[in-house]
Amino acid sequence: MPRRRATLPAFAAAALTMATTGNIPDVAHADDAADLDEERRCLALTMYFEARSEGLEGMRAVGAVVLNRVESDLFPSTICEVVHQGGETPPCQFSWWCDGKSDVPRDRAQWELALRVAAEMLEDRGEDPTGGALFFHRSGIPMPWNVERTRTVEIHGHVYYR
Repeated sequence: MPRRRATLPAFAAAALTMATTGNIPDVAHADDAADLDEERRCLALTMYFEARSEGLEGMRAVGAVVLNRVESDLFPSTICEVVHQGGETPPCQFSWWCDGKSDVPRDRAQWELALRVAAEMLEDRGEDPTGGALFFHRSGIPMPWNVERTRTVEIHGHVYYR
């Protein structure tokens, strides 16, 4: 069975419109727009909580890992399923999801950036700054896995691996 892609080309314009105006365009069906909006929200929350201090470049790198996982047979096939994998208690895939802290963004400017970047990446991923990474961790800590992984790049405060 073919995997569902992270990008939704038929609704790319809707994602960008929703990100910039908050309005759902007439061309999108309500259910499809709601699904797209939830996927955008999951991607934006992950980029915000994992890389808000790293600006555009760091957010795009974290977003690329999420989308790489969606495209991989090793992970779930939707953005929200990838982000929520493992549940709300450790261990989980993304620390912000299971750290017990509020999941409400507080830095408005960085949240708006994350929403914009998520919409752009859903419309056109662009070049993957991580070199196909499926994993990352904060730099300055030892690799947290028992399995050897191939390091691809370090971007701001994170080290990326496939």
